[in-house]
Amino acid sequence: MAKEVVITYETLYELLRIEKQKLVLQALPPAFYEDLVNYISEKKAILESQMGKDSIFASSEAQKTRKQLENVQKIVKELYERRESKILQIALFSSRSGDVKNVQNMYPEEILMFEQARAVLDRFRINILVALLAAKTPVMPAENKSAEEPVKRSDLKLVRFIHEVPRFIGDDMNVYGPFEMEDVASLPVKTANLLVERKRAEEIKVN
Repeated sequence: MAKEVVITYETLYELLRIEKQKLVLQALPPAFYEDLVNYISEKKAILESQMGKDSIFASSEAQKTRKQLENVQKIVKELYERRESKILQIALFSSRSGDVKNVQNMYPEEILMFEQARAVLDRFRINILVALLAAKTPVMPAENKSAEEPVKRSDLKLVRFIHEVPRFIGDDMNVYGPFEMEDVASLPVKTANLLVERKRAEEIKVN
């Protein structure tokens, strides 16, 4: 059973230290995002309370709290960017090799980042590199969505593959796969539903 981790300045600093030290993506504590939001919200509430008091002691304490809050935000930013870099590197390797890396240490939002980054890389690789190697002029297909319209999380569904599935083009004209058993991926709802109906994958509920 995983040990419960209480979010403090010290635990955040330690998570960042380990993430910087290790080459591979590290597992975050359960409910990390929710606990972090609560921690920062509590710090902000304490700061507002201290700033509302008219005394030298309260002013000094408010300065300390504000400084700690700024440091916490710097740690969170660096932790995110360290993980972001690792996830993009995994997506790049996955696109180049066709091998789907283990995503067990990624949060659902990070899996979504990984899948979309890999899908973009796959699309350009096929339409540029593969075309050039076949002595054809690269031609990119028209996008279904404008650059100003990001993919909504509600447009995607998280699934776990229960059978191997070769590389395929989804209904959104993006390239997906290949996938092996136990791989996890965020796919367009229509594509995900089709895979579930054909018993190639099962949906993962994300609350």
